[in-house]
Amino acid sequence: MVPLPSFIRCAVRMTKRSARPADRTPAGDEAVLDAPDDRLSPALVAAGRGEYDAAATLLAATRAAAAWENHDRYVRHLAAFARSRPEWFEAWRTTAPQDPGALLVGAQLAVDRAWPSPARAELLREVSPLITAAARADDRDPVPWRIALDHARGSRAGHRYVEELWAAAVRRAPHHHGCHVAALRYLATSWHGAHRECLDFADRAAQDAPADSLVQALPARAAFGYLTDGCGPEVPRARLDAAADRALALSARLPAADPWSAGIRNKLLYVLLRLERWEDARALLTLIGPYATSFPWARFSDDPLGHFLRLREHLLTPGPRPVAAGPAPLPPALLGEHGGHVRAGDH
Repeated sequence: MVPLPSFIRCAVRMTKRSARPADRTPAGDEAVLDAPDDRLSPALVAAGRGEYDAAATLLAATRAAAAWENHDRYVRHLAAFARSRPEWFEAWRTTAPQDPGALLVGAQLAVDRAWPSPARAELLREVSPLITAAARADDRDPVPWRIALDHARGSRAGHRYVEELWAAAVRRAPHHHGCHVAALRYLATSWHGAHRECLDFADRAAQDAPADSLVQALPARAAFGYLTDGCGPEVPRARLDAAADRALALSARLPAADPWSAGIRNKLLYVLLRLERWEDARALLTLIGPYATSFPWARFSDDPLGHFLRLREHLLTPGPRPVAAGPAPLPPALLGEHGGHVRAGDH
């Protein structure tokens, strides 16, 4: 288990699918946002008809196989669908109130509903019994503990309590990506600007994880936080490049033009653009294929798919400069509030 940074303990004491092959860049109109995979898609279609059996079967299958990364992803997507189309989920909860899948989606849904409110912390405290019930439904499942870590961040829970949640999460799944991201986000929120400490935590976690674990992308996630924050002590450029390199190595192991891998790759694309690694960015676009994701592009635009397409077009449009020199400078608006080109002294 990778411990949370020591400064915690100190504080306590104080829409189209591409038909092209994966090795070709899709045309500008061949893109889809937040696409589900072939297992989730039928469950969402059935939910759209008001039926919950496919969703229940899907979560039961991933739980039985201890496929916790997919389990977590499906829970997130099903909860997001239930937020706008709740009828199927209410029928599921009414018919099978003790179903572990229903309890888990219900806990995620309650957190999601409370999150945008100005009274988030107060509302989230009322959600705690739902998370506890989901955790008790299957003691092996780390996903309730990921939800609990997100809940702790939103409800401004104390650091000692978060350490207990973290220990429980990694005891169940030492390299679960979702739990690591939740812990990293808690650290970044609790100690704004502590990017070196966040990178330290992410680096240790990645070094401890298998080469094909999604945790290998955690340092790039920490680098993304630094590049979009615009405050805190400077992080050496070499550390940012190393984080990107580790994520690129993971990306090479994952399927090309894959909707789930796109989540890792879209975030990595932003990091590569900020580091002006043009060739790596163009190569990554091929692996992304038609699969754009709301995060990170929704941070910079109300039209994340359009934002992704504009970035892709800019990267792939030939310009007057030599290819080795990269494209013309990216407009700051495409890189967000703290856009521009990151060099050693920029922060």
